[in-house]
Amino acid sequence: MSDKRQLVFDAFDNKETQRVPVGFWFHFAPDDLFTDRPDVIRRNVEGHFEFYDSFHPDFVKLMSDGYFRYPNPTLTKVEKAEDLLQAKSGLVDEWIDAQTALVKELTGHFGSEVAAFYNIFAPATVLGFVLEETKSGLTPAELVKSYPETLHYVLNVIKQDLARLAFRVITEGGADGIYLSTKNIQDKAVGKEAYHRYITPSEQGVLNVANAVSDYNILHICGYEGARNDLSVYRDYDVKVINWAVVVEKVSLKKGKQLFGGRAVIGGFDNTKNGILYRGTREEVENETKRLLEEAGTTGVILGADCTIPSDTPIERLEWVRKTAKRYGK
Repeated sequence: MSDKRQLVFDAFDNKETQRVPVGFWFHFAPDDLFTDRPDVIRRNVEGHFEFYDSFHPDFVKLMSDGYFRYPNPTLTKVEKAEDLLQAKSGLVDEWIDAQTALVKELTGHFGSEVAAFYNIFAPATVLGFVLEETKSGLTPAELVKSYPETLHYVLNVIKQDLARLAFRVITEGGADGIYLSTKNIQDKAVGKEAYHRYITPSEQGVLNVANAVSDYNILHICGYEGARNDLSVYRDYDVKVINWAVVVEKVSLKKGKQLFGGRAVIGGFDNTKNGILYRGTREEVENETKRLLEEAGTTGVILGADCTIPSDTPIERLEWVRKTAKRYGK
């Protein structure tokens, strides 16, 4: 096993390491996330290659740019909640095939040098994407409040396809695990109890399949555009590592590590153009790196950001973090 793979897996396993690993990621086709045209997919692939060859990251989050749209034909013409009961799984084989091929091409370039984890959105997030394209006006929040059993049904359908995707990108594509992206239903009327009853089973269903073929799966609790989350909703999820929006949630790496029972954590830096990573001087970036490690410690900690960082972030800034973490570790 390569030194970097061992480093990352040891950190994920909460073992002492010679230095703290560093992981950041970009969207490589940010304006075409839902479009699987050949040129979009090629841009995604070449973006990964360029990033890898220029930064030589400690591990890679494999981006699903171009494949955000879940093309299930039984969900494309939804007009009312009852239409969701017509949903069927097993109709997106080409979509799964294409992503498996994408992951295989990417991991083939990296060889066995670094660990790689493929981005998969949680079923409720995928359903939200689908509903935005329909004329129904429905949202996951409305479904929880008014049609909870219908929501439970359709999420189970989506779960089956996403679980097959997770299985194949790991067993055939060569990914070391998945990076499951989720978030709370953004409605104060939808509490933890409803979430656990109607939504959690679909998320855990995907994770169960991923965990059956990999010991190293990551949960991302997304704070995109300031979305707030009750992190305790995910406290008992069976994942090796957790990443959340430290800045948005105002929950530090240290506090999050305690919340999640001491499991490994990823993050620390603001991922926006207002953050130190993007705007700060070298000294400020280095000082923030030290501050994060002094607070959170160096065991079971991987430095990264709240979420995807701006695509024009200079690679040298990421290197400032890694070099500082390496010196700090000594």
